[in-house]
Amino acid sequence: MTLHITGDAAADRLLTDDPLALLIGMLLDQQVAMETAFAGPLKISERAGTLDAAALATFDPEALIELFKATPAVHRFPGSMAARVQALCAAVDQDWDGDAAAIWTRDYPDGATVLKRLKTLPGFGEQKAKIFLALLGKQYGYSGAGWREAAGAYGEEGSFRSVADIVSPESLTKVREHKRAMKAEAKSGGGGV
Repeated sequence: MTLHITGDAAADRLLTDDPLALLIGMLLDQQVAMETAFAGPLKISERAGTLDAAALATFDPEALIELFKATPAVHRFPGSMAARVQALCAAVDQDWDGDAAAIWTRDYPDGATVLKRLKTLPGFGEQKAKIFLALLGKQYGYSGAGWREAAGAYGEEGSFRSVADIVSPESLTKVREHKRAMKAEAKSGGGGV
C-alpha cells in the first residue's frame, strides 16, 4: 500500500509509513489545497527533526509557529494550525501512548468506535472524522466492521468526494470537480455536502 495524495514521493511515503503523519495531514486539510495539507507533515518532520507525538506536543510553541511560517509555509494559518498540531500530538501522546495507529487498531474497533475516537481528537469534527475513517478504510488497510456506514457518503465505493478517494492524478481531478460542484450548489442555496 502506498498513498498518492501530494504528488511528492517523499511526502506520500511519510504518509504511508507514519500514521501520525497521516493524522496531521488530515488535520491540516482545511483552507489549503489537499496536496499542501498532506505535504505538511514532511515539512514539519524535516524542520523539527522529528514527527514524534510527545516531542511535538512539548515543542516550544513559538518555535513551532516559526517552523510553520518558513518558506514554503506548512499552512496559510501558521499560528492556529501549529497550535492545533500540538494539541493533536498531545492527545495522541496522552490518550494513545504516542501511537496514532492505536486509534484504529487498539482492541480491534469497529467503524463506529473509530469514528467516535476520531471525533474526540482536537480539530476533528464530524465531517473530518468521517473523511479520515473513509481514508483508513479505502486506502490504509483498516477493515473494521461497519466502517463504510460509519463514514457515511465518504465511505461509498466508487465515489470521488474527498482525499479518501485520491489514488491518481485522474482521481484528484474528479475529487476537485466534486468539491467545486458542492460549493456551487451551496452558494446557490442547494446546500451541498
